[in-house]
Amino acid sequence: MTILRSVFSALLCIFLSVTAFSQTNLPTFLQANNRTNRWADSVFATLTPDERIGQLIMVAGYSNRKPAYEDSLVTLVRTNKLGGVVMFQGGPIRQAKLTNRLQALSTVPLLIAMDAEWGLAMRLDSTVRYPYQMTLGAIQGNDSLLYRMGANLAKQARRLGVHVNFAPSVDVNNNPNNPVINFRSFGEDKYAVTRKALAYMRGMQDNRLLTSIKHFPGHGDTGTDSHYDLPLISKSRAQLDSLELYPFRQLINAGAAGVMIAHLSIPALDTTRNRPSTLSPNIVTNLLKNELGFQGLIFSDAMNMKGVTKYFPSGQADALGIEAGMDVLEFTEDVPAAIALIKQAVAEGRITQESLDARCLKVLRAKAWVGLDKYKPIVLDNLVRDLNPVQDELLNRRLTEASLTVLKNDRNILPLQRLDTLRIASVAIESDKLTAFQQMAANYTQVDHFNLTSKTPDSLVAQIRDSLKNYNLLLVDVHLNNIRPGARYGLQAKTAGFVSELVATGKAVVTVFGNVYVLDKLTFPADTAQPSRNIEQARAIVMPYQLTTHTEELSAQLIFGAIGASGKLPVTVNQRFRLGDGLQVQPIGRLKYTIPEEVGVDGQFLAQQVDSLVNVGITQRAFPGCVVQMAKDGKVIFRKAYGTHTYDASLGAEPKPTQLDDLFDMASVTKVSTSVPALMRLVDQGKFNLNGKMADYLPEFKKSNKADLLWRDVLTHQARLKAWIPFWMDTKNPDSTWKPKTFKSARSARYPIEVTDSLYLFRKYPKTIFQQIKDSPLNAKKEYVYSDLSFILYPQIVKRLTGENFEDYLKTNFYKPLGAATLTYNPRRFYSLNRIVPTEYDSLFRKTLIWGRVHDEGAAMLNGLSGHAGLFGTANDLMKLVEMYRQRGSYAGQQFISAKTIAEFTRYQFPELGNRRGLGFEKPSFTYTGNAPRSATKESFGHSGFTGTFTWIDPNPAYNLTYVFLSNRVYPTRNNNKITALNTRTNVAEAFYQAIKRGIQ
Repeated sequence: MTILRSVFSALLCIFLSVTAFSQTNLPTFLQANNRTNRWADSVFATLTPDERIGQLIMVAGYSNRKPAYEDSLVTLVRTNKLGGVVMFQGGPIRQAKLTNRLQALSTVPLLIAMDAEWGLAMRLDSTVRYPYQMTLGAIQGNDSLLYRMGANLAKQARRLGVHVNFAPSVDVNNNPNNPVINFRSFGEDKYAVTRKALAYMRGMQDNRLLTSIKHFPGHGDTGTDSHYDLPLISKSRAQLDSLELYPFRQLINAGAAGVMIAHLSIPALDTTRNRPSTLSPNIVTNLLKNELGFQGLIFSDAMNMKGVTKYFPSGQADALGIEAGMDVLEFTEDVPAAIALIKQAVAEGRITQESLDARCLKVLRAKAWVGLDKYKPIVLDNLVRDLNPVQDELLNRRLTEASLTVLKNDRNILPLQRLDTLRIASVAIESDKLTAFQQMAANYTQVDHFNLTSKTPDSLVAQIRDSLKNYNLLLVDVHLNNIRPGARYGLQAKTAGFVSELVATGKAVVTVFGNVYVLDKLTFPADTAQPSRNIEQARAIVMPYQLTTHTEELSAQLIFGAIGASGKLPVTVNQRFRLGDGLQVQPIGRLKYTIPEEVGVDGQFLAQQVDSLVNVGITQRAFPGCVVQMAKDGKVIFRKAYGTHTYDASLGAEPKPTQLDDLFDMASVTKVSTSVPALMRLVDQGKFNLNGKMADYLPEFKKSNKADLLWRDVLTHQARLKAWIPFWMDTKNPDSTWKPKTFKSARSARYPIEVTDSLYLFRKYPKTIFQQIKDSPLNAKKEYVYSDLSFILYPQIVKRLTGENFEDYLKTNFYKPLGAATLTYNPRRFYSLNRIVPTEYDSLFRKTLIWGRVHDEGAAMLNGLSGHAGLFGTANDLMKLVEMYRQRGSYAGQQFISAKTIAEFTRYQFPELGNRRGLGFEKPSFTYTGNAPRSATKESFGHSGFTGTFTWIDPNPAYNLTYVFLSNRVYPTRNNNKITALNTRTNVAEAFYQAIKRGIQ
């Protein structure tokens, strides 16, 4: 037996040594390995000549067909002792079951292959889809991402029992009308194609997945699809050497495991009329084996394609392919005929038995290298989960982000700045539903959405056209669902007309989600009769190369400055859009929306912790619903809405599921969202002195007991002010009727302040409130007592110092520039009640459900506007404000507040007195009390609100986090204080800290 093994090994060595040149790096599976060699030799010795031929044949397998088909496939493989199966459409569980069944019935384990250029999702549902190679071709200087893609794909393939990936394509696509390669190529630059293909190939092969670079000798310059006809390549040998063959040479010398031969007619390489390259000894043996020295596995392209069957029937084509030098025939349709004709060729001397034996032995060594010498069935448990690791979600995002290409950026409009000057409409072309792009854009500012398709009625088009006149910026996202040139890339004539019309306004930023070559269909020649309707008239053009959720979301994030752009065109589209075009765009620090793993946090662990804590709160009726949002390093990594607006409909509000964009009453979070930022800005401007006295800015207080109170003491709640005053109680007579000049049931000029639908306050009554504050007694001792009273006065101070109404001042200087459009007082003016979460049923004062009006009674009597309560908004918009605090007063390139002032307001002011407060801000207690997360650092700060709201910011580099929790815990009554008993808000924040500490395990 030892002699036999030596003989068989010698066969392969002789076969590999007959080439004029050899690969610089022999494929790993052929490098000396005693274990795999012994297995291959021993299996080979058991095979009959017919079975050795069978090892060179792969048939097609589908896991989405009926049992009768599977039975026939099993019979075909078992009867002919075939070497492998190429899997096509289906699903992972179904394919795994079919693979296990086939393997169990095969004496020699099968080599399972797939055409998975952009991941298993190219063929299977419920699996990872990576970007197309053309998209990856736009990435500059980060080929390690492609290596990682190959490595991850290899792990997924191996988990699914797949051993060969017919990838990467190394075709240089220099024909825009190429119907079959096109987006499957890395581009038209042979050097870039080579670099990227090499990285991708190495990632797969380093993780024990056999590859097959394709389509030899180069399928990039043809206008014919070899699936349907035999393409003709009319280039000279010199041209082929210079371009098409370059990547193949480089990857072969780098140790490529396999090469796939295309069905092409190339007279410069083989003058035989209508002979496809797969059947050409000149191309397969003389060029690939002898001249290029390739020693790995040579696979045919699918033998059912018209490029080969048009002139050579099945069976005959297979035999000629083996005669030409092929190692493995893929997708053989007539297996018995193929085997019979190959045997006949051997008998007639056209193929030697020795060469067949050597090829069989090479296949067996490949099988041993991928582990089939120790074959184990595929484990079905957790298969889908294992095939969709979160690391690939992150990798997909990074690949997409790195590929985004900006082709025009007139006056550096991107990234968008000064959001307060923009009236933005998004116009989705060829989508009749709200798109992922539109949804992401809405995270950054107020964006109104419109949708146009080729089926939109002209009357509606006219209405939209008229509406768009009200906007000074149009975000035009073009959604093309076909990527092939034969279908004009999915571009309808009416669609092109829409785009042309919109760019002609001079207000459009256009993002084209589709094949890059479609730009030629949107670019008119210089001598066109309508040059103004050219896509070049767009203010900016973003090219994401394809239509996916990732490209949509990340393109919107690019436009708003959360991420940058560095991609460059991998191909020339026309004279305007050429190879290498692409402008650098730098991010400006707006929130990025991503997944926890991007910042090193285990998303599953974080979600489990938060879900558990919140669901306990909802189950115990601590609050009917809430929204939780978390960001680290300026990246939003957790956003989730829980529960419902109410428990039931008994009070008039339906238990509508809570949504991310719902508005909540912020309660005392209003203090750090209105009064405090206003005061910080005034301090920066030298208009407000923290060490000044109350009477300095409230002259009417000069003769009061508060005249000499220092603002620093006031803002840290140690100025002896009373905690609160129940203002509404003073409007009642002993018999519970309203006192004169207090409330009426109908609005009038004298009673204009709307407290409820049927309760209106006397126009001058707010002065009474201010007088009550002025006249209120002081506490006897100077110690920490949390008080609302001074915050009620800040709107007056701001107006006196700036000349602006408090709300206008806040919106002009903070909310609008931040893109925090929902931060507002009295939200009923702008939003439907469906988006506003109800708070308490007020059974004592207002006798109604408080819904869309401020919960706090005092603020309600101030027309809903105060410095201590009354602000409404979404979690996302509040986070923009507090993120600005974390960024030391800066956001999106704009300095709202100086870093020095932020630091002053957020530090402990009087720790020596045991006072934990900053200036307006809450800070962690010196010993843990639950007012802040247990792990909160001394640099952290935030605030809570009576209605169940909370925000926390920790700029410590170890955490660098912002956190928002919004709920309506006072529904239906403020007497429900379970949220505090459970410590839900700070415990959820603590889960965030723990997730950061834990990292990715």
